[in-house]
Amino acid sequence: MGPDKHAVRPGGRGILATAVTVVCAVTVLAAPGTAFAAPSPTPSPSASASAGASVTVPQDKDLEAVREKLDKLYHDAAVATDAYNAAEEATQKQSAEIVDLAKKIVKGQQKLDELKERAGRAAAAQYRTGGLPDSAQLILSDNPTQFLDGAGRVLQGQRATKALIRELTRTQQDLKQYAADAADQWNKLEAGRKAKAAAKKKIKQRITAAEKLESTLEKKQKERLAELEREAAYQAQTAWLDTGILDEIHTKASAAGKKAVAFATAQLGKPYVWGAEGPDSYDCSGLTSQAWASAGKPIPRTSEEQWKQLEHIDVADMRPGDLIIYYDDASHVAMYIGDGAIIQAPRPGRTVSIGGAGSMPILGVVRPDA
Repeated sequence: MGPDKHAVRPGGRGILATAVTVVCAVTVLAAPGTAFAAPSPTPSPSASASAGASVTVPQDKDLEAVREKLDKLYHDAAVATDAYNAAEEATQKQSAEIVDLAKKIVKGQQKLDELKERAGRAAAAQYRTGGLPDSAQLILSDNPTQFLDGAGRVLQGQRATKALIRELTRTQQDLKQYAADAADQWNKLEAGRKAKAAAKKKIKQRITAAEKLESTLEKKQKERLAELEREAAYQAQTAWLDTGILDEIHTKASAAGKKAVAFATAQLGKPYVWGAEGPDSYDCSGLTSQAWASAGKPIPRTSEEQWKQLEHIDVADMRPGDLIIYYDDASHVAMYIGDGAIIQAPRPGRTVSIGGAGSMPILGVVRPDA
């Protein structure tokens, strides 16, 4: 729910109340463990149908189709995870901006009160002189010295009055703009909360469907499925290496790149958890963003923004520490570590591990410390 428009009156006490309300609300929203927490979603009929589509044990000949379906479900979950992370990052930024604006509103209201007090003192001084302005008293004076001294005071007083009026007007305008900006950021915060909740629901639906599908398999079928996954990755990696790409890649890691690789390597074996940024678990972009943060180079949180914002590098020019972005929708990212290998947080049910750089469709390569 956005701020009450009737409470945002520039120059009035409503602004101060708005500021206090905003600060309190954002403090609650940003509290660890409560930030935009959505209740565990109830799968929709379509999701339930999807999750329960394979209620009987698949035949061995159907395992390749099962693998492809699982790949799609986990890919969809990865896309939703990127959307969730982007919404989370945006809401954190908007919350900080709302708090900053609220502080400006409080400070501006205090300044406005001081200016009004000054104006009141000036009015009281005029009352004490019989209600005559300085210019009228000057005209009535017949003392030359008093006249000259008074002329200087009149000019100074006029300038001070104009300056006071200008400052009052500017402060009121600033307060009005701060209030409008706070309302705008609040609306964005609400939109981000809804986007985050929708992404969370989609992630859970896809992962639940994948887990239910895998639960229908017998032990030997699960082993065969894992073998099919390895074979698919191996074939893709072999095809990539057969292009002769490693003959062209000879670039050594930068100092920062070595630090990023060392951080990522230290996370090997930790579980994939969507939305996680460590230290005990990671999703794909959580791993890469934290690795580069440890190297002193903060980068965007999501794989999509890493692809959009970081400098693109030819695959043949990549070096350890560079990030490889996968799939046409930039839904997965891994860190290149050299010799045709990557470190990645693959998907739910897997751990941070080493894999082949060409084991998935490469969209491109980006360099955080270009």
